[in-house]
Amino acid sequence: MSTLADNKLHILAIAAHPDDLELGCAGTLIKHARAGQAVGILDLTEGELSTRGTVETRYEEARRAGEIMGLAIRENARMADGFFRNDEAHQRKLITYLRHYRPEIVIANALSDRHPDHGKGGRLIADACFLSGLTKIETERDGVKQKAWRPKRVFHMIQDRPMVPTFIVDITDTFDVKMEAIKAYQSQFHNPDSDEPLTYIATGKFLEELASRDAIMGKRIGVRYGEAFVSENIPGIPDLDALVLPELP
Repeated sequence: MSTLADNKLHILAIAAHPDDLELGCAGTLIKHARAGQAVGILDLTEGELSTRGTVETRYEEARRAGEIMGLAIRENARMADGFFRNDEAHQRKLITYLRHYRPEIVIANALSDRHPDHGKGGRLIADACFLSGLTKIETERDGVKQKAWRPKRVFHMIQDRPMVPTFIVDITDTFDVKMEAIKAYQSQFHNPDSDEPLTYIATGKFLEELASRDAIMGKRIGVRYGEAFVSENIPGIPDLDALVLPELP
């Protein structure tokens, strides 16, 4: 379980819909939470346009998934599902969260993906992270003026659309827990007892295909499972040994 001191997060993962981050990078978030680092999620919308489930069920599912992942916090910005924009009003709203939690690392939606909210969200998050560091942009939360804060890194998870990764994280030791967190969203994924309409992610093979994707990413770095990320800025390493993973048994 990650812990939170003075509202300070090490990682803040931000995405358009509840379950985006579970599908894209839960294994990575769980690794850092297990290491005792403060990890949080900010869902931009309530997923109110989802074909299956309700806002109420999505909140309960998100809460349960957060417990499984060991999150320190999970909030919802209540932007309009499908209709939020990368504009000043939404950027300012997001800046208040960034300045409140002061994350070192932000994980965001992909910059381009099957769902238009993903690419739009990815760009909004990246732009807000930069603007959050400008001292002349004034914001407040709970009536208190906030100080400027810019995360050191913004990484975009790879979602439905294949992309060339900048790097891949080994999630072999957290993959099973990731799948448990995903399955917390019982309303969204395959359920033979459900009478709701079938969707792209509710087919019986969707989670199998997700596992195959993570297996392919893992194979690329010589491990069982991996999660891939894209960085607009090339991340540096202290030395070449930082790129050497232990051999599989």
